[in-house]
Amino acid sequence: MRALRKSLELRRVADRTRAIRPGMILAFTTLRNERLRLPYFLRYYRDLGVGHFLMVDNGSDDGSGEYLGAQEDVSLWRTGGSYRRSGFGVDWLNHLQWRYGAGHWTLVVDPDEFLVYPFCDTRPLPALTGWLDEAGRRSFGAMLLDMYPKGPLGAQPYAEGQDPFEIARWFDAGNLCISHNPRYRNLWIQGGVRMRRFFADRPGAAPALNKTPLVRWTRKYAYVSSTHALLPRGLNQVHDRSGGEQASGVLLHAKFLDTLLPRAQEEARRAEHYGGGREYAAYAEGLDGAADLWCDWSTEYINWRQLEILGLMSKGDWA
Repeated sequence: MRALRKSLELRRVADRTRAIRPGMILAFTTLRNERLRLPYFLRYYRDLGVGHFLMVDNGSDDGSGEYLGAQEDVSLWRTGGSYRRSGFGVDWLNHLQWRYGAGHWTLVVDPDEFLVYPFCDTRPLPALTGWLDEAGRRSFGAMLLDMYPKGPLGAQPYAEGQDPFEIARWFDAGNLCISHNPRYRNLWIQGGVRMRRFFADRPGAAPALNKTPLVRWTRKYAYVSSTHALLPRGLNQVHDRSGGEQASGVLLHAKFLDTLLPRAQEEARRAEHYGGGREYAAYAEGLDGAADLWCDWSTEYINWRQLEILGLMSKGDWA
């Protein structure tokens, strides 16, 4: 009901949903001022096999809306509504998934999140979702892995259309805290560079890294907290509690580029993000152009097989 009410804030800019065909994988995204990231984001997911993008532009003034409106595989809505009061964009996307996603595998990702899964270098997303269908699985989990460059953030400018992982090639491989969330029956994961650098004195406030971004959607489903938790609660059980492993992926998170420096100050002022923007306030306080997030324990990214070896994802019984 909340999603239906908040749908009144959405203004249709480019509706190409008639192009959606049965079996298409659909991507849903909320964004604000992401013009530099969009060309690579769209190319990455097109190459993986996403058939259509349904996107909400929350008041961009950098040309993001104009760019997306010209893309033939994008349907675009615009809103000037409060990101915070829409459940941090969840209500808007829940409505679009309810209306257009039923019967499809739907992928909910931010413009700085890039899904990596077992065999992604040789098997497109339809191969993964086909296997999930055969296995009777309705959802697929992926841990968010914060990526960052070696050296000062401001010294390595990101260019439009560039693969962000040419710059942000490093990650923290081992400093993770995992607990069980009894309310939603999911694993709650925190840690990585954000806990190490920005929340070392209050680790419990570090951002959650557990996500369930890929779901075989029906109109009975809804996200309740970003892609961290879903209803019904069984969709959150993307891990095997019997001692084995379920197939899972990683969302490579390209937040820590030079573009974050002005963004953090703006979002800290707007206070539209979770916790009144405390995460962005921490970035604004702790980052400048000379900031270097790399340390002696940082690991350089190679491929999905490396992430499996490190225990950050699993191919489970998908052979």
